[in-house]
Amino acid sequence: MLARILLVVALAAGVSACDKGSESKAATVAKTHDKTFGAGVKLAQATPIDTILANPKEWNGKTVRVEGMIVDVCPKRGCWMELAGSQPGSKLKFKVTDGEMVFPMDAKGQRASAEGVIAVKELSIEESKQYAEYQAKEYGKPYDPASITAPTVVARLDGTGAVIHDSKP
Repeated sequence: MLARILLVVALAAGVSACDKGSESKAATVAKTHDKTFGAGVKLAQATPIDTILANPKEWNGKTVRVEGMIVDVCPKRGCWMELAGSQPGSKLKFKVTDGEMVFPMDAKGQRASAEGVIAVKELSIEESKQYAEYQAKEYGKPYDPASITAPTVVARLDGTGAVIHDSKP
């Protein structure tokens, strides 16, 4: 009789342990809605965006992984997203070939990991003025050509893959 009671208790404990494991697994799955684009991210170590922007020429041509909050997405084709660094106003554009990956507009405010090759271009003063004018029109901000007095260095991440981490419950 005691053996039967122990067997029933052991079976009940085993069933409830399985149930807890299932609930735990389901809860984890429910919280994870990451969306992978392209090849995703392969590098284990992320390079801080601020480190790249502090000396972009040093990073030119290097494959890196970055992480940050998505602060903007291409409203026309979803072909780029901008990730914020830790310093106010610092951001790095993650660009892909149009149609290769399409980032959703509602990704703004979510965190992302992105991987690709850093591409750096030094613009002449005239090109810098044209770039500033384009940016001003794109974001609806004022533009003063007289404010551009030196060449601009533009760095971006030419993307191979990304993961948008869904922080929504």
